[in-house]
Amino acid sequence: MGRLIYSAIASVDGYIADEHGEFGWAAPDVEVHGFINDLVRSVEAFLYGRRMYQTMTAWEADPAVFADTPVMADFARIWRSADKVVYSTTLPAVTTGRTALERRFDPEAVRKLKASAPGDIGIGGPGLAAHAFRNGLVDEYCLFLAPVAVGAGTKALPDGLNVQLALADERRFGNGMVFLRYQVTPNP
Repeated sequence: MGRLIYSAIASVDGYIADEHGEFGWAAPDVEVHGFINDLVRSVEAFLYGRRMYQTMTAWEADPAVFADTPVMADFARIWRSADKVVYSTTLPAVTTGRTALERRFDPEAVRKLKASAPGDIGIGGPGLAAHAFRNGLVDEYCLFLAPVAVGAGTKALPDGLNVQLALADERRFGNGMVFLRYQVTPNP
């Protein structure tokens, strides 16, 4: 059975993008990127909303862009080899290989995917992830906290989320970023 893992790089005040939609402050350095690569190597499939998918398509659009940076080339290979499901009512078609387009998020279909998956499933983007959170589908939360506060923007976690978590792993990086991995525990 696969685990559904939500991952996000966020500011210390909990935003994945600032109020202008910018997230350059969240760019991982080589050390962090290598760690992310190792973390997602076991991911069999990624679930994305439209915006996150469109951001991620760069990893397939022009692989030569990453050829001279080994850690980025490695991530591009990992990403291209995984299946992807994009949930969107507005995206006319997908543009990357191994990608399916779904018009709505179906919690029961995700439960079945988890039950049959031989490996982990990643979910990215806070909008789509909010649906998974509300339906109790997320097994782990992996948060990379960047050493910056942006004050406003797109939240990494939705308002009203009520979930018990147990710290399973943590790591500090030389650039000041911190990784926190939490496993969902039953509510008392």
